[in-house]
Amino acid sequence: MLRLRPYKNTDAETIVQWLEDERTFRFWCADKYSRFPVSDVEMNDYYLARECIYPMTAEDEEGIAGHLTLRYENSELTDIRLGFVIVDPARRGRGYGRELVRLAAKYAFIFMGAEKVGLSVFENNTRAHACYLSAGFRDVTDRVYRPYTYKGEEWYCRNLEMDGDRAGKEGLIT
Repeated sequence: MLRLRPYKNTDAETIVQWLEDERTFRFWCADKYSRFPVSDVEMNDYYLARECIYPMTAEDEEGIAGHLTLRYENSELTDIRLGFVIVDPARRGRGYGRELVRLAAKYAFIFMGAEKVGLSVFENNTRAHACYLSAGFRDVTDRVYRPYTYKGEEWYCRNLEMDGDRAGKEGLIT
């Protein structure tokens, strides 16, 4: 069972180790960090320099199991965006990704006053996309992003959202 808590700087030492190769790294952050591998210091500096990002860490009985960020997406503070979603590779296949984004959405709706929670995923990251759909998010088509280029490949984003009504139906809020 996962528990979500505020991120601690010491979490970065573990999280950066999960970024096993550059492709995984770019799925995780696109171009938010300029070089691979990223260090724990660089990760902490990135978060420290951005007051609008709320990093969170998920734990289970074995320790740190996942990580993501939340940030307000609009000036009305009604839309939350999830980012930097990652689960410990040793724990994948246990439903932790699904549980992690559901916990984050619940947190956003209940504690941050969100009316809508969204996230993006590269189309070729099919496992992550399936995970988000299974967590109750739905594809939206009202946003178009320029492609991200990785080693000559063009990666396009899928955007997913969950609104408060859907969150209620999913049992996240009552």
